[in-house]
Amino acid sequence: MKPEQLRNRILAADLAWIPVALAAEQALCLGLHWRQLPLGPSNFLVYVGCTVFAWVLLSENLHLDGFRGGWRLPALVSHLLLAVALLMVLLLAVENISERYVGRFTLSVFSWFLLLGFLGIRWFAVRGVLRRYHNGEARRVVILGSDRLATELAAKFQHHPELLCRVIGFLCPGAEMPAARPSPATPAGPATVSTMEVVGLLRRHQVDELVMAHPPASNEILNLVALCREQAIRVSLVPQPYELYLSRPSLLDLGGLPLLQIGEMPTPSAGLGKRVLDLALGSVLALATLPIVLVCAAALRASTGRGFRWETRIGWRGVQFAMLRLNVDRNPRNGSRFERLLDRLSIPELPQFWNVFRGEMSLVGPRPEGPERAHRYSAWQKQRLIVKPGMTGLAQVHGLREEHTSEDKTRHDLQYMLRPSLLRDLSLLIETIWTLVLRVIRLPRRARAPVASDSAVLQPISYFPSTPLSPEMLQHAHRTQSGSD
Repeated sequence: MKPEQLRNRILAADLAWIPVALAAEQALCLGLHWRQLPLGPSNFLVYVGCTVFAWVLLSENLHLDGFRGGWRLPALVSHLLLAVALLMVLLLAVENISERYVGRFTLSVFSWFLLLGFLGIRWFAVRGVLRRYHNGEARRVVILGSDRLATELAAKFQHHPELLCRVIGFLCPGAEMPAARPSPATPAGPATVSTMEVVGLLRRHQVDELVMAHPPASNEILNLVALCREQAIRVSLVPQPYELYLSRPSLLDLGGLPLLQIGEMPTPSAGLGKRVLDLALGSVLALATLPIVLVCAAALRASTGRGFRWETRIGWRGVQFAMLRLNVDRNPRNGSRFERLLDRLSIPELPQFWNVFRGEMSLVGPRPEGPERAHRYSAWQKQRLIVKPGMTGLAQVHGLREEHTSEDKTRHDLQYMLRPSLLRDLSLLIETIWTLVLRVIRLPRRARAPVASDSAVLQPISYFPSTPLSPEMLQHAHRTQSGSD
């Protein structure tokens, strides 16, 4: 089944569930003898029709199938929560405009039935994909490359189970070794083979596809590609340099010659809508967290002499500004247990609502970095400065924090900037809250063991047994440290 077919089936199941959910709500109210007037046939059809129409639009804009942006449970739940909430607002508007009675209680129960049903549909979908994966229906993939791109590509394959691709190894030209080294307990050892013997090795391991994450700069690699095609092994190519494709590329067939056209990076809106969201939602969140900030600031003042600190950051269009935070060192290994707890829960960042109100930051956007890092940005990394920095962002909900490299964070920040929208900002805020709640629940959290994978290396070539795919691995495929900065 192709990914498009899976997404269409999920949407079809969603639309089929909508009338069932409304009918279940009516049956529940009738069975429990609640004082709620039942919907008439015409009202039932009107609200089902409006819900179906709105859900089709929301599914396309928010990628509600759960797979398109990579399977991550926090993202899925946040998207569905936001979509169902918007759906209820729309139905309330329909009720007020058309004067068709439906009742607040009916909509509340209906929304819960919808949410639980949509979550169940996606749970069955991912279980079905994993069942096919474990039954051997996944294509066996080998990645040609040994650098950061190769390991990132393997993680993305694992993050998209609907592709039914299982990375069983890496081919590393020359004396290179894979960036993701196997564990010492791996029984297999490295083996060195020539280019002509590689195809035989691939056939012995029943490889279906070779993905090139290495520029085909030598005749040796070109010959390998030709031999793979002769043996019916599919060959895929990651355009080089990899960073360019974060700019919405389009493929042009120029008389049989593929031409990759790199478009301009769309500038995310910094207009009225985003500013209103920052001020309105920021005020609510700031008031809700103000008691926590004041208590923590008082405790820090008593223990360290200062409750707050100002840190220099580089923001929108490279302008320097002073960012407010609690007086806690980042990653305070030598600090008190109280300071380490605050840092883990990202509480020192809450005073930055002040920077949001001043217009120096936004609720969602790339995290601002200091001058010592920003002044070393490459031209590619400087693109993250064309929008206002944020208190949280896509890189943070993927687990990247201050100690991670600017390059790693830039990849996620530019992906966020490719599809800017207020709905996505709201979804990322829900994901951030989800992340913080999980960190509170999981204190202290055990360190996650590194995920082993099959690895084959070309000159030398090594093969290591793979780790079975599981929902937990899917949820944390990109995650190196949970949380947001």
